Amino acid sequence: MKTMKLVFMGTPDFAVPCLAALAASGAEIAAVFTQPDKPSGRKYKLVPTPVKKKAIELAIPVYQPASLRKGEEAQEAMKILEEIQPDCIVVAAYGQILPKSILDLPKYGCVNVHASLLPKYRGAAPIQRCILEGETETGVTIMQMAEGLDTGDMLLKGSLAIGADETASELHDRLSELGAKLITEALQGLKDGTITPEVQDDALSCYAGMITKDMSALDFTKPAIELHRTICALTGFTTLEGKRFKAFRSAVSDRTGNAEPGTLLDAETLLVQCGEGTVLRLTEVQIEGGKRLAAADFVRGKKLTAGQKFGE
Repeated sequence: MKTMKLVFMGTPDFAVPCLAALAASGAEIAAVFTQPDKPSGRKYKLVPTPVKKKAIELAIPVYQPASLRKGEEAQEAMKILEEIQPDCIVVAAYGQILPKSILDLPKYGCVNVHASLLPKYRGAAPIQRCILEGETETGVTIMQMAEGLDTGDMLLKGSLAIGADETASELHDRLSELGAKLITEALQGLKDGTITPEVQDDALSCYAGMITKDMSALDFTKPAIELHRTICALTGFTTLEGKRFKAFRSAVSDRTGNAEPGTLLDAETLLVQCGEGTVLRLTEVQIEGGKRLAAADFVRGKKLTAGQKFGE
C-alpha cells in the first residue's frame, strides 16, 4: 500500500487508531482534515481534537475547515484536495457531511469506517443504540461513501460480541481497534482489486439517531434489563434524597420483588425495585457533590436504609 496516497478525515478518539494504523502500514497520508479546535474548561482554552494531536505527532499536515460544503473555507479545502489528488479519502467519525465534489474526487472514492454492521444502525450513534436495543453482536463496516446517510456499498465487515455488562465506552475502544485493522485490509483490497462491493439492503436498515440527555433518565417502572442497557449505553441518572444521582454500572439481579418501583430493597448492595417484579443492582455510582465510587465504597460513606426511594 506504499503507493496509495491518502487524505484522512476524522475527529474524536475513535478515529485515532485508524490514522495510526494507516501511517504504520506505509501509506502516504498527504493531509489530515479534522474539526476546528474547541474551547474547553473555565478559561475556554482551545483544545485540539484527538486526531489533530495524533497527526502532529506523525508530522502530517492538518487542516481544520469549519465547513466543507459552503463558504471560503470550503473552497480552500477543495483547492487543497485537488492539489493533493489523493487516491482515496478515508473518513472515520469526521463530523461533517462531504459534498459530491469531494466524494467524486479520489480514484478509489471516499471510504468510511462505520461502527455497526450495516445496513443496521446507520447514523450518528450506532454504538450506544446497539446496547440500548439489546444487541448481542455488533462490528465495523468499511463502506464506500455515497450522498445518502451511510448508504454506500459495503467493502469489508468485522464483528464483535457485546458483553452482557459492557459499557459503550468499552465497546467503543474495541470497535476503534477493529476499525483500524479493517481499514488497512480494505484499502489493500481496493488497490489489489480483490474486494467486491456489496450493495446494502435498505429493507434491513435502521437509524441510530443522536443521543439526547433525557434518554439517560432512569424510569424504574421499566424492567431492570431496560434500565441496565440505559446505564451501559449512556450512564443513567435519577435523584436520591433530592440530589442528582448517576449510575455508571449495574447488573440485573436474579432476585424478584413487589415493592413500588424505585424502592431501595437492600441498602448494602444497592438493590432497586424495577418494573414487572425485576430488580437491578447498582455497582458504580456518584451522588451530586461526591466522587464516582464502587457501590461498596459509596454505601460505607452514605447512610442509606431499605425503603428509601430513588426519583424523589
